[in-house]
Amino acid sequence: MRPDTPAENVDHTAEAARLERTAGLYPEDAEALLLRAAAHRELSGDRPTATTLYDRLLSSPDSLENPHLVRALKASNLWEYGHEAEARAIIEGVRAASPKDPAPWVIVAESLESHDELEAAHETFTEAVHGLLTDVAEPPYTTHPLLFGRHRVRRMLGKSHDEWDALADSVHSLPITLDELHDPKRVWSLGSENPAELEAEILRLRAELGAYRQALSRPFPVAILHWPASELTELLEAYPTLASEYPTHAEHLASIEQSLRELSASGTPNLGIVTGTVPSYEAFAASELSSPTDATLLPQYATTLAARGRAVAWPPQRGAACWCGSGQAYGQCHGSTA
Repeated sequence: MRPDTPAENVDHTAEAARLERTAGLYPEDAEALLLRAAAHRELSGDRPTATTLYDRLLSSPDSLENPHLVRALKASNLWEYGHEAEARAIIEGVRAASPKDPAPWVIVAESLESHDELEAAHETFTEAVHGLLTDVAEPPYTTHPLLFGRHRVRRMLGKSHDEWDALADSVHSLPITLDELHDPKRVWSLGSENPAELEAEILRLRAELGAYRQALSRPFPVAILHWPASELTELLEAYPTLASEYPTHAEHLASIEQSLRELSASGTPNLGIVTGTVPSYEAFAASELSSPTDATLLPQYATTLAARGRAVAWPPQRGAACWCGSGQAYGQCHGSTA
């Protein structure tokens, strides 16, 4: 169940409780599951309990994959029920940390925007695009909300277009331009008695809704399965028939990079990588009443890991470590020939 489902169609409190129970069963996936549970708590109106879940995660920040995201969500939630000072302090902390993941930037910038802090929102969006997209040939799919959000705030502030706005226009794919979608005067047309103006606004709203639906249609990345060297050795020792899928570890890594580049070239957005372990794969095979030797389980296993929030976005952000675990920067490792 996606947390964007309308309240009349789902019991958000019950769904949050189910996700919290599931997090207890899969502690390795607790971060992703509890974040979804917190979203349901917010939608149910129980914001203090959502904060409790964020605090539960932040009590052991060293074990979190994205502590900045958790802090950003906590700040946004706190501001919504009157804890403005604490929210502002957390937002400043997230900005000072300059996370490499776009999501925390988007959340804190939109939180500022929603509370009419337009100048601060503009500064935050701008810091993010400068930090994540300078000298990047093609903006990753996950960074598009930064470009669109910055464009939207600049329109509300009456600022003229700059190079980042041009980049936002270039990655925008809907038939209605960003300038139309982000036109501050649109609110006036909502009160108009002119049928033509109302019809034009309905078309704009449909285009916006289409953009949201397009983003939500991929709640999880299209993920490729990655086996670390030690795990692949253990897998092939236990199930030698899978050697036809993985002749060598080097070929396995090269195949992942090649597959992702081909998918990207074909226009597939929101790509990611999930890392497998032998015990987890064996448990998955057992849950499917099948044998781990069945190679057709491998893509299903990858999809299941992605659905549990285990996917890491590809390609890595500029300067980030390579997905293969070599410790080198992606641009110096598997991204060197990109």
